[in-house]
Amino acid sequence: MASAKQIVAELGRPGPYQVLRGELALIGLPGVVFTPAAGELLPAVAFGHDWLNPASRYHGLLRHLASWGIVAAAPDTERGPFASHRRLANDLRTALDVVSSVRLGGTARGAAVSVDPRKLALAGHGMGAGAAVLAAAAPAHTTRVQAAGEPYWESGSEIAENRGHVQAVATIALSESRPSAQDAARAVHLPGMHVAFGKDLVAPPAAGAEPVAAAWAGPSVMRTVKKASHLGIVEGRHWSDLVLDGKADLGVLTTVKALLTGFLLHHLNGEKKYADVVDGAVKGTDVRVYRESSTV
Repeated sequence: MASAKQIVAELGRPGPYQVLRGELALIGLPGVVFTPAAGELLPAVAFGHDWLNPASRYHGLLRHLASWGIVAAAPDTERGPFASHRRLANDLRTALDVVSSVRLGGTARGAAVSVDPRKLALAGHGMGAGAAVLAAAAPAHTTRVQAAGEPYWESGSEIAENRGHVQAVATIALSESRPSAQDAARAVHLPGMHVAFGKDLVAPPAAGAEPVAAAWAGPSVMRTVKKASHLGIVEGRHWSDLVLDGKADLGVLTTVKALLTGFLLHHLNGEKKYADVVDGAVKGTDVRVYRESSTV
């Protein structure tokens, strides 16, 4: 089996699939979706953006996932200063419902793409990472108004039956959410990969990813990219750069692309050759396994 270093080098490059782009707005949800040009019963991930940032800053990451055969959808909602983590979590679940229930794309030259509803994942950056945890912990049909202080999620067998077929969750530079992602993590029994950034002043690992990874109910691994700042994976310039610390870093983005791609291919497609990308040695990172099992 290839080492984690070899896997990261392979998966850091674009994959073999031609990529198409579409708009989630066509079905009433602002956002974007990237898909391989062709494929049946593909895996899919819904990706949540960071606070104040548009989904367009993650197009390179989403396109990369699609080039490896993963349908990647990103809602472009809740972008204001008082954005709701709860509503973004709902939008992430809606995005998964949409891509897994309709055929995507398709032209006179080729058939449309389909997603396997048993191969779904959630991921996000910063605020979007916290929303992904909430989305994984809460049943998709939960829309009632909660009493003050009541948790947003549920635990036990009922949650497992109602969360659809989400198989894995990945967080990147997670910032704490309201409701609490740390508390919600106790109800997530799925494999989780938590990527933290060592020089993150917005969501330091000790305050963001670490407590969530430790509270995670399922298999949980935290990897810290030592020289990365909070905005390491975004692209281009945006006015939010004046508010959030850090800057884009192509090296960090390439590493995260590889880690996320390998994690998703392993857990959604069952590609065991990428298993070591989760907890193996990768240059420039530290890794800590909080809870392991045969599915990590």
